Amino acid sequence: MPGTLPTPADARRLPSFSPGMTIGLFGGSFNPPHEGHRHASLVALTRLGLDQVWWLVTPGNPLKDNQALPSLEMRVAAARQLADHPRIVVTGIEADIHTRYTYDTIAWLQRRCPGVTFVWIMGADNLAGFHRWQHWRGIASRVAIAVVARPGATTKGPLAKAARVLAAFRLPEYEARNLKRHRPPAWVFLHAPLDSNSSTALRARGHGLPVGEN
Repeated sequence: MPGTLPTPADARRLPSFSPGMTIGLFGGSFNPPHEGHRHASLVALTRLGLDQVWWLVTPGNPLKDNQALPSLEMRVAAARQLADHPRIVVTGIEADIHTRYTYDTIAWLQRRCPGVTFVWIMGADNLAGFHRWQHWRGIASRVAIAVVARPGATTKGPLAKAARVLAAFRLPEYEARNLKRHRPPAWVFLHAPLDSNSSTALRARGHGLPVGEN
């Protein structure tokens, strides 16, 4: 349970950046945030040589039911408390810039943050459904993508439709640190010790965030 909630302005603030930085983008509802999110971020920070990872706490996921979603401020507060790392930055910027889809968020950030190289981070479970995302091919053409292994998706993820379409642009895992230097489309699958935590499982066990609190 998070403590003091951030103000809406603080929760939606664009993080600080400098030209020349390489920043991983990790989007999601974070309802609730869990160690799997942190684990994937730390893997990406280390294996890809990133300067930071930004957790983009979405106002709502177009592919999910958002009727019972806790407030953005509560989810940002919980994510910040769990992340607890100087190079993991949590923001609800999408609520401020009014983007609904990942493609639009990435396009906005690239315009707003000149000189920054962004890399999209996702779990292998998300890769399995990536072809259902709005403008998914456009996302792959704008940013390199790092896919982190997840329990039950270690083999299914690379066999997903999007992975098959983008197969020619997949880098060998030993090239992961050079991903940021490749012009998109480019992606890599990162094997790592698996973390079985998931937001769905936590909610099912009654460990979700309260709904409707501000």
